[in-house]
Amino acid sequence: MTKAIKSEDGGMDQTRMISGAAGGALLLMGLRKRGVLGLGIAAVGGYLAYRAATGNDPVMAAVGGGATTSKPIFVEHSVVIDKPTQAVYDYWRKLENLPQIMSHLESVTELDEKRSRWVAKAPLGTHVEWEAEIVNDKPGQRIGWHSLPGATVDNAGSVQFEELPNGGTRVHVALSYRPPAGPLGAAVAKLFGEEPSQQIAEDLQKFKAAFEGSAKN
Repeated sequence: MTKAIKSEDGGMDQTRMISGAAGGALLLMGLRKRGVLGLGIAAVGGYLAYRAATGNDPVMAAVGGGATTSKPIFVEHSVVIDKPTQAVYDYWRKLENLPQIMSHLESVTELDEKRSRWVAKAPLGTHVEWEAEIVNDKPGQRIGWHSLPGATVDNAGSVQFEELPNGGTRVHVALSYRPPAGPLGAAVAKLFGEEPSQQIAEDLQKFKAAFEGSAKN
């Protein structure tokens, strides 16, 4: 079961708790392994645990920066779906359907015509939440959104729907985000089998199979 992390200090405490949990797990994993790989994993775990416990980031301090200065991670992928473009757009535009498409999402709740609240999975059974706003909506063509200020996960994304001559639709998804723990957080996520580009590719293939199959039922 996914556990929610709550704190009075907001996103930073949430990030530190996730970082601490991941650090502890990696530290134990590294100590159980032998050789250079084990030492490397243990070192990453120890670093995350130290930063979570103290609130200090010695690596970023050494280079004169912080997690907020990290470059965003960009992910994009396309898939062709044998369904009319308007039908595919309509499904995506109902944002509460998105967890049925993207496996890293737990829920999306529409607050009004533009704003929504997102809940996504994080390492070790935790989750993170943020609010987002639709900034570009062209019916049957494109949906674009970005997270609102104060989000634990600073992110933006767009989905484009291209009508094909055979009546199908090419769906192109582009996502950009900064992981809660900065660049190191992305590396840790990969150790847990949550590589984002692979996830999006697999999610879109599953969506294609399910959505095309629904037309036959």
